[in-house]
Amino acid sequence: MSLPILAAETLEKDIWYPTILGFLVVTFAIVLFCGSVYMLLATNLGARLGFLIAFTALMGFMVILTSLWITTASPLNTLKGRIPKWEPLELVSDPTKAKTEEVQDIESKGRKVGAAEAANVKASVDENLVRVEALPGEEQSAEEQARAARFAKFGEVTDYTVVNTYELGGSKPNPLDFEITHTPLFAVVEFCEVEEPDPIKFPFGTPPPEPTCDESSENRGFLVMERDLGSLRVPPIVAWIGSILLFGLGLLALHWRERDEQAATERTGTELTPAPTTA
Repeated sequence: MSLPILAAETLEKDIWYPTILGFLVVTFAIVLFCGSVYMLLATNLGARLGFLIAFTALMGFMVILTSLWITTASPLNTLKGRIPKWEPLELVSDPTKAKTEEVQDIESKGRKVGAAEAANVKASVDENLVRVEALPGEEQSAEEQARAARFAKFGEVTDYTVVNTYELGGSKPNPLDFEITHTPLFAVVEFCEVEEPDPIKFPFGTPPPEPTCDESSENRGFLVMERDLGSLRVPPIVAWIGSILLFGLGLLALHWRERDEQAATERTGTELTPAPTTA
């Protein structure tokens, strides 16, 4: 086992480790990386010119780095915004009674999704309908507690089954046609409580039966959700635009300095050139 892994396992997790220690590592890394380059340039070119060159080179590096953040398929370990997910809106006994007007006629105008998309939607349904118990020593956030109080109805994933999954809306805008905004995508999931299998027909050790709805249970309904497209690439794009502006500003400052030096050289040469004498 390596020393960093051993230290990570044995050190006590408190405000010093890893919070303050992480800030110090990042701060000193930036100071050493940028400060050492600036010190070498300043000793050879002067403090002002060395700063301009170091600053412009750093912004040029940031332009390349942020371009890679934008173009990668999955920007891991980079600046990133919200991940796309399904946001629950309400839990109703019938879609026609939903407050969300777009889904009131989803059973007639909507579309039933396939098995693959239904599985993706069910992952969000499990997150909202199943109560998540906090582990000993852990505390649930206010958002998790509010969601559990509002939507959670089952203790386990196997306590219910999804009957139908409908979707309505959604679009793929084409920027070439000046289409920028998306049409909201809604999903309505019909669920019901699962009937307990008969232990006589299905004794312990036999394959479990297909889940069927318990007709005597009132623990059923429709979960209305809206697709949140997130903002995964917005922070990298903002950083990319900012890096381009600062890189251009650094180049402009270097250009102005060069023009000032040229003008000063021309003035000095003119003052040193003797004026012609007339006969």
